[in-house]
Amino acid sequence: MSLPKTLAEDVARNLVMVAKLIDEDPEQAYAYSRIALRLASRVAAVREAAGFAAYATQKYAEALAEFRAARRMTGGVDLWPVMADCERGLGRPERAMAMAGEPEVQKLDKAGQVEMRLVAAGARRDMGQIDAAIVTLQSPELASHSVQPWTARLRYAYADALLSAGREDEAREWFGKTIEADKDGATDASDRLAELDGVEFVDAMGEDEDEPEAGTDAGTAAEIDADADAAVDVVEDDIDDEIEAEADHKDGHGEKNGHDKG
Repeated sequence: MSLPKTLAEDVARNLVMVAKLIDEDPEQAYAYSRIALRLASRVAAVREAAGFAAYATQKYAEALAEFRAARRMTGGVDLWPVMADCERGLGRPERAMAMAGEPEVQKLDKAGQVEMRLVAAGARRDMGQIDAAIVTLQSPELASHSVQPWTARLRYAYADALLSAGREDEAREWFGKTIEADKDGATDASDRLAELDGVEFVDAMGEDEDEPEAGTDAGTAAEIDADADAAVDVVEDDIDDEIEAEADHKDGHGEKNGHDKG
């Protein structure tokens, strides 16, 4: 979908800010994504950026709705792993596991398949299946000595799963292998390894009070599914309303926009 030049520039500026801020200030990135979404809700790249911004702020129902919209527009499968992880965030790891077995996974590139493996292992852990999570992570990519963009995260997930299973010696080994691959310090593997070796770090500035761990309220699986589905449906309805409103607006001002473009 093409946009008038001025509008396209406005959208691009907001998407640049989303990309720039999503790691250091996800809430601000989310705010920029909402502006871009209001300007061009029928552009797949905008829906995808809005999805990642919502995902970064743990708005999983909204993120899933945006990713679904982007996928409908493009027909691609690249977003499949993060969509499955949104299901985990919504308290539905069994749905993430089901997605891990769908044909779409075979269409992913190597990085996407590794990401799907990480999501599936996380889903196994969500369901208390730690041994199954360990097996899920065991793969040619894990065994490879070649360092790829995903290597550190894959090794870290494996080490963490081993530690959760009480296999401390193996966990120590794999945290060490993670450090070898993690040249940018993207993980806290060095800290985890130090903890296993009994090294304690003291924060001279003091620490904030512990925050409650993230999680869902108590309830049955059926209630969680129903609430999550309802949340996604509400967001998708809002998305449809935005699309219709934008279409009506453009129909009413199409001639003006055409002049602006020239």
